[in-house]
Amino acid sequence: MKDYIIIGAGQSGLAIAYYLYQKKANYLIVDANSETGAPWLKRWDSLKLFTPSEFNNLPGMDFPHEKGHYADKYEVAKYLKSYVSKFKIPIEFNHKIKALKKENGVFKLESDRKKFEAKNVIIATGPFHKPFTPSCHTKISKEIIQIHSEYYKSPDQLQKGPILAVGAGDSGVQILNEISKTGKLVYFSGNTNITSIPQEILGKTLWWWFRKTGFLTVHKYSWIGHKLSKGGQPVIGTNAKEIFKKKNVTCVGRTVDASDQTIIFEKQKNTDIKNIVWATGFKPNFNWIEGVELDESHYPKNYRGVSAIEGLYFLGLPWLYTRGSATLGGVKRDAKYLSNYFSKN
Repeated sequence: MKDYIIIGAGQSGLAIAYYLYQKKANYLIVDANSETGAPWLKRWDSLKLFTPSEFNNLPGMDFPHEKGHYADKYEVAKYLKSYVSKFKIPIEFNHKIKALKKENGVFKLESDRKKFEAKNVIIATGPFHKPFTPSCHTKISKEIIQIHSEYYKSPDQLQKGPILAVGAGDSGVQILNEISKTGKLVYFSGNTNITSIPQEILGKTLWWWFRKTGFLTVHKYSWIGHKLSKGGQPVIGTNAKEIFKKKNVTCVGRTVDASDQTIIFEKQKNTDIKNIVWATGFKPNFNWIEGVELDESHYPKNYRGVSAIEGLYFLGLPWLYTRGSATLGGVKRDAKYLSNYFSKN
């Protein structure tokens, strides 16, 4: 029996573990992966953070790179491993929790290999669970390579011939930028009315301006926070408009349907596509939690991580409280709030 079990050993789980470490609490992290930083290492090879190192600190330990450095995925994973080592955070890996319920005041957690019990549970599994791909992908010929962004590593995975890149978020635009540099014909499917913001403005990083203006601390319960949380996210550090102007990039509008080797878009039909990278995001999955109430976006209802089920908490959700709630450097504010909440209750 643990006082606290944290599900998930990513930045959110480690941030709250730091505060439990400070309290000398009886706690444990359980994680589905085989090592710290595994979700970062699984991402595409050229990935870099769009936040500079000075904004990537978890509580109690600075990110070990010079100011203004944009870390790659390997540096992030190394930092998380060092963090675990420094604060002696106990983690049991290879345990994907498939069921969680509360019985007689005790939480029962179950993986394929083991059962756990705790008085309190903090779910820090992040916002990205099930890769989403439009249903028309099942109608596409097996001769066309299809890869979701979760499994995309580099253009080396793709075969000869034109490439379709789908998705207008940060990941989609970064991957589009990379594959467009191969010189191959690339079709882009998605919203082209994208707001791109440079990483530096007037000699200062974008995040310096965000902090200076209070943009990062605006919470979702304020009028402006409500507006921001419901709106689209800008693409940071990659100029989407410049990519769309490249001679080998053709914007085809939204993907509508498919049949064998024919892909149907808003603007045209194509029969020459040989590869598709679906940067179409993820869907949350909290159905394994008995009794949890979900909102219209299928995330658990909560106030600053505190759920309606006594002893059940959440961290690392998008806009849990602010825009930075799901980011490497932003989660510590929510973790500290929960730590103070534990002390008072």
